[in-house]
Amino acid sequence: MTHDVHEQARQLIALGESLAAAEETWLQSHLQDCQSCRNYADSTARLIRSLRSVPLAASPRLVHSTQRRVRLHADRLRQARERMWLVGMACLGVGLSAAVTAPLLWRLFAWIGEQAGVANPVWQAGFVFFFIAPALVVSVLLLARGTHLKSDEEGSRQW
Repeated sequence: MTHDVHEQARQLIALGESLAAAEETWLQSHLQDCQSCRNYADSTARLIRSLRSVPLAASPRLVHSTQRRVRLHADRLRQARERMWLVGMACLGVGLSAAVTAPLLWRLFAWIGEQAGVANPVWQAGFVFFFIAPALVVSVLLLARGTHLKSDEEGSRQW
């Protein structure tokens, strides 16, 4: 056997339990034939067991800080989920109101155009502008503000 085979066996031993079935089969076959690699696997297993038996204790300050950050992150996720729910409901409301009011406004603009003697393309352009203008105004205001998706805490805190 060559040195490369032993190195490959050691690398597979280092991977531990995350081996593919073919690699596990090859390693077990190699360990049956090679005493030095078997000793290496045994000592590695003992080392891992001893490391797992050593209790790790974090300082109370670290635990408190970690808990605080986890709670803060969970709160931010909850707020984002609530905001997205509100945005979804607002979009649904806008869509439904647009579906109901568009035909009525179209008839109103057609009637006004007919009464005023305005050409069809003129009153139709007026309808389009009247129907789209509120969304454009709100979009410009939100873009000018620049923080429409941030909460006050997120906008004022810098990490």
